[in-house]
Amino acid sequence: MKISITTLLCLAFAMPVSAETLIIGHFGSPTPMQIAAAEKKYDEAMGFDIEWRKFDSGPQVIAAMASGDVKLAELGSSPLAIAASQGVPLQLFMLAQVLGEAESLVARDGSGIETLDDLKGKRVATPVGSTAHFSLMGALNHAGIAESELSIINMAPDQIAAAWEQGAIDAAFVWQPVQARLRETGKLIVGADQTAAWGYPTFDGWVVDQAFAEANPDAMAAFVKVTEAANQDYLKDPAAYGADSEAVQAIAAATGADPAQVPEILEGFTFLPAATQAGADWLGGAVGVSMKATAEFLMDAGRIDSVADDYSSFVTLAPISAAME
Repeated sequence: MKISITTLLCLAFAMPVSAETLIIGHFGSPTPMQIAAAEKKYDEAMGFDIEWRKFDSGPQVIAAMASGDVKLAELGSSPLAIAASQGVPLQLFMLAQVLGEAESLVARDGSGIETLDDLKGKRVATPVGSTAHFSLMGALNHAGIAESELSIINMAPDQIAAAWEQGAIDAAFVWQPVQARLRETGKLIVGADQTAAWGYPTFDGWVVDQAFAEANPDAMAAFVKVTEAANQDYLKDPAAYGADSEAVQAIAAATGADPAQVPEILEGFTFLPAATQAGADWLGGAVGVSMKATAEFLMDAGRIDSVADDYSSFVTLAPISAAME
């Protein structure tokens, strides 16, 4: 049976076209954008079939992006400085959230830890190479405590929770939602908001493979728009995000967080509007300077071998500028 060219063309256009898969890395933090991700708003806006892949720490994200498997991901400011110093071809294009008490040092009840000085001789867990680790190092530096005066144990958040239950660690510097579980039987010693005031600021940002960003500018702008809309929905009425609200229930379902704890967790983050992020205090200038300062601190601490002269090339305003237009 002969089939005409016209028939073939009609058949081709009638067949559904599968969207290309895009893997986006994230930490599973209970934030407003999790609602948009669950509702597949990113898939629709960006034109990709998105696979959300959860990572336990920044070093895992760096490895996945360096391999080319992940093109876009959430990454903390400390591992971002590490990746940039190592020449990984990524760029920060949007802040996810500025970290406050959402990342904190919590001491287990009965550990005898009431202040930073009490950490000496104790077992403190944190995901090494993460923003939490950077904040812990900053707190120790501020208090004049050498790392050799305590045992810093490298653990993923889920491992920290298990070790805590077993009494195997005395304290942990970790993020939400695991931190909330620790505080049920522990005491907050210091948060990332305080370590930031001491000169060690931290944030989680969205980074992208540079070649992917250049090839997909519309998708990048769409990502910013969806994230901005989710954050603005929260910012316009935080009180509407009560434990029983549909929004919080959706966040809890997407992340595994306890709905009763989500409102407090959200208060521990600062979500900056895109217009603010584009300013000189953030992506428009200060972040590149802060990235270099973070790298210098990490090199002094023996975590990296070298620091670049300039980190501005690891920050781009293009997606936010396009989204704002």
